[in-house]
Amino acid sequence: MTEDEARAKIADRFGDRKTERVAAFLDLVREENARQNLIAPSTIPMIWARHSLDSAQLLFHVEQSIGAWLDIGTGGGFPGIIVALLRDGPVTMVEPRKKRADFLQDCVDRLGISNAVVLASKVEAVSGRFAVISARAVASVEKLLQAAGHCATPDTRWILPRGRIEPDQLDILRRDRTRLFHVKHSVTDPDSSILIVERSRGPAR
Repeated sequence: MTEDEARAKIADRFGDRKTERVAAFLDLVREENARQNLIAPSTIPMIWARHSLDSAQLLFHVEQSIGAWLDIGTGGGFPGIIVALLRDGPVTMVEPRKKRADFLQDCVDRLGISNAVVLASKVEAVSGRFAVISARAVASVEKLLQAAGHCATPDTRWILPRGRIEPDQLDILRRDRTRLFHVKHSVTDPDSSILIVERSRGPAR
């Protein structure tokens, strides 16, 4: 997928105005990347496909009107800032590394992202409950579900881009009779997947 195709896909789905705001954020990432390694330098030429659309596609799996969103380990802003720019509901970003959290807060301030909150902490210290929880390749699925379980409600949808999902991770989820999971293919990388986990509402299957 080319950069133009990735940008066009976001514009088609979310409109030109929001896409321009994403472009402004990507400019900030490129600028800051010279000071701290937010993303691998080798991925800068493909930032729209590799990072922006890769983040935006998480919104394909929820309704726009769904409630509060928690993004764990937001790092350089992916997917948290992208999600906050493209949706209207509240987005909380958790990033324990202070320098990166400071960058995220600077982006929120400079771009006027009024629906975004940045917390410079670990997820274990976060209070509140969220309708959606995302994390882009942060820890194992099992550890993530445990660490952030207190932030979930019975209806929370976990959206977890995982790259290649190891069979042992799926085995752990299959043994958990309280949850259902689905594996969706990434639109940006045929070898990557998005794991969607929800609480089971009926007999385990």
